[in-house]
Amino acid sequence: MTRASATPAGTLVLDSEGLAKAVLRAREVTQWLALARADDLRVITSAATVVEVAHPRLNRPALEWTLSRIVVEPVTEPIARRATAILAEAGPHGHQHAIDAMLSATALAAPGPVTVLTSDPEDIATLCGRNVTVIKVLRDGS
Repeated sequence: MTRASATPAGTLVLDSEGLAKAVLRAREVTQWLALARADDLRVITSAATVVEVAHPRLNRPALEWTLSRIVVEPVTEPIARRATAILAEAGPHGHQHAIDAMLSATALAAPGPVTVLTSDPEDIATLCGRNVTVIKVLRDGS
């Protein structure tokens, strides 16, 4: 079996802050990405997270370059249904939790072990439970 066809050793998931910092090539996240490559981890984000990150001041070519090096998982009907179930079970609701729920459903569907880089570790831990490792990424200005 060639390395390219081998099953990944796990998954690294980027939330909006993780993706934004990858675009900015912040040291904190680039080190995680380097470790992921070295450990043959799959690096993913949710399509919903891409929408969350995009804004007029974001360097669009840098975003496109970053996205070309990770897997952007679609928000399919099964992911949407799982996100809905996650929210119902965890308690939070409303649009402010919807993207985190879609990212969490995406993380839970990924091959494990799964690590999520997030600026909202409490929220992601609540939504994913003990099924993922949550690593805090500091927000700009924090």
